[in-house]
Formats: sequence, C-alpha cells, structure tokens
Amino acid sequence: MRWLTAICIVVALAASVDRSHAADPRYPDWPCSQAKVPEISVAAVWAGPPLGDAVNNWKNDSKVSALVPRLAARRTSLEEAQKEIAEFLAASPPDKNERGKLLFAGLFDTLNAQRSSVMNGLERVTRKQREAAEKIRSDTMTLQGLQDAPTKDQAKIDELGNQLVWETRIFEDRRQVIKFVCEVPTAIDQRLFALARDIQQEIE
Repeated sequence: MRWLTAICIVVALAASVDRSHAADPRYPDWPCSQAKVPEISVAAVWAGPPLGDAVNNWKNDSKVSALVPRLAARRTSLEEAQKEIAEFLAASPPDKNERGKLLFAGLFDTLNAQRSSVMNGLERVTRKQREAAEKIRSDTMTLQGLQDAPTKDQAKIDELGNQLVWETRIFEDRRQVIKFVCEVPTAIDQRLFALARDIQQEIE
C-alpha cells in the first residue's frame, strides 16, 4: 500500500534528526550545517569610531529610528540601502559622524534581534521534529503489531497507516523549511557586514 513506502522513507528521515542536530554538543537543538554563533559582536562588524552613547540613544533620533527598519528589511536591496545611507548621511552635517554611529547602532540592534529570533525558531522546530520522530517510531511499531496479529483489524491498520502518511508529510515539510531557514542567519550576517561597511565609508 502507498503508506508502506512512505513509512520506510520517514523512518529513515526521523533517524537522521538525531544525527543532524548533535553536530555541536553545546547546542543540541541546532539543526544547521553552519556552526551556531549565538551573537555577533560589535567589534566583528564595526571598525569605525567608538559608538559611545549611540548604542543606547539611536531610538531617540526620529529620523534614524524611521530609517533603520527600511535598511534592515531584506525586501530593500543592498543597492537601495546603500543609496539611502549615502543620502541620509550627506544631509546630516555637521553631525554626520554621530548620525552614522546612531544608524549603525540601530541596524546592529535590529538585525541581531532578527537573527536571534530566527535561530530560536529553528531550535523550536528541531524540538518538534524530535517529538515527531518519536511519534512516528511509536506509531510504526504499533502498526507492525497490528499487522503481525493473528487476527488483523484491517480498518485500524488502514487508519494508522493513513495517519503515518500525514505525519510523514508534516515531518518532511518541516525538514524542507529548516533547510531553507538555515540560510537566513548567514544572510542577516552578510547584510549587517555590508551595511556597516557602507556607513563607515560615508563617515570616514
């Protein structure tokens, strides 16, 4: 029957969950092949002037706090973001350097928060996958017991078989989502590096 093939596939997939998420024992729920870096430090992306109070004060500047979400959004291309940064800072003398620091501080806070949210979500989904894998194993054993019983209850066998097909589909869909979302933290890192570089070039 169609669900027999599905069960074989999902049992193999479920077994792979235990192997894939334990690459780094410090982060047992991290599912990505990329090493988990919980946070990015300011020093790793900013070589400009010391930020000082800008770290805490960027939200107090209405123009900066309005611009930061647009620059941080992935729907805004890096080319557009670069143009907006250049225009914003060109209109900011004699406070160009201070505005640049405020702008970077806002981007750092915002993109780091996005990154943390994505990473926490990945670990939550991984825990759900582990639970799903255990449920699939349990249901598979129950199904095997029903099939091996002297008197087969075909209705129950079919019901549980169809349930396993559904569980398989959910498991595989989540697996594909995890694979896609694993690229997002890296994309956020790259965006932050690029925008930080653009700001530094404008205020040097």
